[in-house]
Amino acid sequence: MGKTTFAIKISEEVVKSFKTFCKEHGIKYSFFVEEAIKGKLQEEELKEDLLDLKTLGKEEKLAIPFEKYLRSRGA
Repeated sequence: MGKTTFAIKISEEVVKSFKTFCKEHGIKYSFFVEEAIKGKLQEEELKEDLLDLKTLGKEEKLAIPFEKYLRSRGA
C-alpha cells in the first residue's frame, strides 16, 4: 500500500501530549495516527450501522418471510 503525506492543524497541547506518549511507548507517529484514524472510522461506521438497525427494526414488522415472498413470485 502506498503512503501519502497528510497535513493538519491541531493544538500545540495535543501535539505535545501525542509526541510524549509515542516516545514513552516507542510508537512511531505515523503508526499511531493511522491506527487512531482507522479506529475512529470503524467506530463511526458502527454508529451508522446501529442507527440503521434501529430504523429498520421498526419496519421489520411489515416484512414477510423470504420463502413466502418467493412463492408469491412463482419461484
